[in-house]
Amino acid sequence: MSNHSGFGTRAIHAGQHPDETTGAIMTPIYQTSTYVQAAPGEIKGYDYSRTCNPTRTALDGNIAGLEGGKYGLSFSSGMSAINTILNLLQSGDHVIATNDMYGGTYRLCTTLYQKFGVSFSFLDLTDLDAVRAAIRPETKIMFVETPSNPLLRIYDLTALAEICREKDILSVCDNTFATPFNQNPLALGFEVVTHSTTKYLGGHSDVVGGAIVVDREDLRDRLHHFQNTVGGTPGPMDCFLVLRGTKTLHVRMQRHAENAAVIAADLEAHPKVTKVIYPGLESHPQHALAMRQMRTPGGMVSFEVDASVEDAMRLAASFEVFALAESLGGVESLVDHPVSMTHGAIPREERIKSGFQDGLIRLSVGLEDIDDLRADVAQALERLG
Repeated sequence: MSNHSGFGTRAIHAGQHPDETTGAIMTPIYQTSTYVQAAPGEIKGYDYSRTCNPTRTALDGNIAGLEGGKYGLSFSSGMSAINTILNLLQSGDHVIATNDMYGGTYRLCTTLYQKFGVSFSFLDLTDLDAVRAAIRPETKIMFVETPSNPLLRIYDLTALAEICREKDILSVCDNTFATPFNQNPLALGFEVVTHSTTKYLGGHSDVVGGAIVVDREDLRDRLHHFQNTVGGTPGPMDCFLVLRGTKTLHVRMQRHAENAAVIAADLEAHPKVTKVIYPGLESHPQHALAMRQMRTPGGMVSFEVDASVEDAMRLAASFEVFALAESLGGVESLVDHPVSMTHGAIPREERIKSGFQDGLIRLSVGLEDIDDLRADVAQALERLG
């Protein structure tokens, strides 16, 4: 399937072919751990499912097609994918990273890789001068989330990619929030794209997975070596579920964005809300960049209320249609209090320094009827003292 095909066509067909044996239009679930060899070492494409599996091969090709890349690798979780990228590092290396990244990524960097002698600079990557000043001779990776989690900052991928090329730094973008429908970092100059396929790509809150997409064969080979060595690979059923999800990604993302825009506008007009963060609003500091870099502003909305941690937790628990849960990107709407949930691993002083307050609430706006979502937001805010 050509990368020049329309996005919806690639979402449904890329990496997949009717089963040669039966003609089944859906990729079969190859529920096997090993494969028979004609003779010792005579392998017909597959030998052991930690190394490769036909269902996973289809998913690899599908996600690569969505991102407009040559090589895809699927993982057992988004964190497994990020860990495999960090496996490229060695003691003494330095990483520049988004300072409001997902708490699990921050935890991986600070509690695992720092003890092995890897150092990290967590920065607001909208300040390109600060980015350049933070580069050291030992800087090997720049890790970017855009939109970031949970502050939905938009980072200029083209400008950051140029900096990385100048300094021979591997550029990595976590594209989970945007999805390939809204944004393609490879086309903007980045070398590595990673996803939690648990989120929008799977889209139905029933699978955990991750993915990496690259254009360079040598980089793909190095990443696959660590993937196979460590064993962070998804099972065939997980791959099948993500493939099922990507077929409707383009349709779902349009509805997510439509609903999110309405909710963001309602929040911005509400007297109890002190700040709304949504790239589609003109009040967003990187609104113009978001409109240039992304197809739609996406389905995530964050907002702040002037409240203590305890009051913000009560607010998050008072929604009725929005379910109080971690994760995001499913068809159902979710509400998250980052301080006590997804970003609890980040010390309070680091969170405040990065710009998000105790009263921050993150919404993953789903596909329910918009009137029901609006009414739910209104009733929850009404309860706030």
